[in-house]
Parts: sequence; structure tokens; C-alpha cells
Amino acid sequence: MIDLRSDTVTRPTQPMLAAMMNAEVGDDVFNEDPTIQSLEHYAANLFGMEAALFCPSGTMTNQIAIRLHTRPGGEVICDQYAHIYNYEGGGIAVNALCSVSLQQGERGLFTAADVAASIRRDDVHHPVTSLVAVENTMNRGGGACYDFAELRAIREVCDQHKIPFHLDGARLFNALVAKNEQPKDYGRLFDTISICLSKGLGAPVGSLLLGKQEHIKAARRIRKVMGGGMRQGGFLAAAGLYALEKSIERLADDHRRARLMADALSDMPCIKAIIPPETNIVIATLQKPFTPDQALRVFKAFDIAAVPFGAQEIRFVTHLDFDDNQLETFIQKLSEINHAIEQA
Repeated sequence: MIDLRSDTVTRPTQPMLAAMMNAEVGDDVFNEDPTIQSLEHYAANLFGMEAALFCPSGTMTNQIAIRLHTRPGGEVICDQYAHIYNYEGGGIAVNALCSVSLQQGERGLFTAADVAASIRRDDVHHPVTSLVAVENTMNRGGGACYDFAELRAIREVCDQHKIPFHLDGARLFNALVAKNEQPKDYGRLFDTISICLSKGLGAPVGSLLLGKQEHIKAARRIRKVMGGGMRQGGFLAAAGLYALEKSIERLADDHRRARLMADALSDMPCIKAIIPPETNIVIATLQKPFTPDQALRVFKAFDIAAVPFGAQEIRFVTHLDFDDNQLETFIQKLSEINHAIEQA
């Protein structure tokens, strides 16, 4: 099976497994796990930020950040496609007791002007604008990357109104590689950053929340309340540390394969349009009357797995376990798949 459902389906490489098995561990709830501490220090230094907190998932790091920066009755500015709004179980409402101001950005990327227009004036009838959160890369936007100048402009609006700025950077390293940007530039821009280790970087579990010492101290308490304290988590942290040290530059291969995949898919008569991939996500819009469920059943019959991604869209994601040989096999099967879809 060529599994292109997500970049979360990867399995640890042998060197990563060796790093995990040889990890020095302790009880992290007592702040005694040296490998977790090494991971947190490494990540914080990579971004030029003061501290980091290791958590089981990106959902947890995002939700901790939202709760950290807001109070009940506040409002979070984010895009209508944002992961924190669509795919985190209603966590903004459940964990932070906040509402949302949904932006309609281009491919999920909104602007500083959008933010300025959405900030609430001081009125008891309104929620209090408490946080601006962006996602880079934007999953629902086909792995789209923010222009850094626009992020800087959003930061300026946040500073003018004394509003914190959070980055859901689940696939931030894809953006850094695609746009040849530096982590420390992002560390200077955001109050908190969530980075995921189990997507493009290939670790089995884990995300990190980065921020100031005072933020991470408070975040550790929130993590405890959410049940995120882990004991000998260094076995997992070792995989994350290996991923940060060894797996960033290779993301360019995922991006190259995604572009080649998009070119091949665009030649299929059953495909109406392809969002040009900037990173490792390919979103294809199907010609009607074909539905995503119909198309994906046919792809699965040819040992290719993808996911539905809207009323007429399907999504493919390249990753560590998808190599050039599998790409060649994928492309070779497309003519047969297209014929089968037409017969479906």
C-alpha cells in the first residue's frame, strides 16, 4: 500500500529506533528526564526562544497556548480553515471558553488588514479580542506558506493592540525549507510557537510549545491539568531530538515529489483542478459527478490511500516513507485508475 493519507503515517527509521532504545530517561513530572530536557533546550535554542515544553500532540500544544493567552469570554482571531478551529474537537470552547473570529484568507492565509478590521472595540456587548493565531503551512490551503513580510505586518497590528500572537507550526519546517527561512526569525516574531515532530520530521509521537520562560512555566501547569504529564517520556523525546537534528533538510525531497505528483494528477480527465503545491500537500478537485468516496475506493483498489478533503476534493501528502520508487509506481498507475474511476 502506498499510503498518502498524511505525513503522520511514517514509522521510525532504524537509527531513530536506536536513539529511542538508548535514551537516558527519568520521571519528567518531577523534571528528571534528561532526554526530554535536551529536546526542549535544543528546540528552544533552534528558534532563539527561552524555553520549550514537550507534549504528546500538536492539539495539546495549541490548546495550551490558547488557554495560556486568553481568559473566558475572549475571542481568538484565526482563519476559517484553521486546524485549531476545525480539527481540535472544539477545544477553543472547551478548554479556553472563548469564541472565534473567523477570517476568510486566500488559501487560509489572512492578512494584517484582516486582523486590524477584526479587533473588537472595548464594549461589554463584545468578546475581548485576546489572541491572533496563524497556521503555517496551512493544511486546508494545500500546504500554503505565509509570506514572512505579512506575518511581520500582523505582528505589528498585534503589538499596537497588545494582543499575543501564536503560531500553529505543525508543518512549520516545511515552510522554512520551501522558503529558505530561518527558525530564529520566527522565534523573534511570535509569543508562542507549536511545532510538530510526528509529521514531516517522522517521529512517532510528540510536539513542542515554545515561548518565554514565564509562558512555559504556566504552560506546564496547564499541561498537567490536561493530563499531558508523562513519566519516562525520554524514549519518545529521543525520537523527536533525532528528527530535529537529522530530518529537516530532507523535507525538500517531499516537496519535489509533491510537485511531480501534482503534474501527473493534473493530466487525468477526472481531475478538474490541482492546487499548486508549495510543500508536501497535494489537493485535487474532482470533476463532477465523481465524488471523493468513489475516487478513493478506486485508488484503494490500486493500493493507494488518500483522504477526502471537501465536497469534491481529495488530499495526498508526501512524507518520509514515500520514496522515488513509490512515486514512479504511483504515476504509472494513474491511467488505469482514471479509467476505473470513469467506470465507477
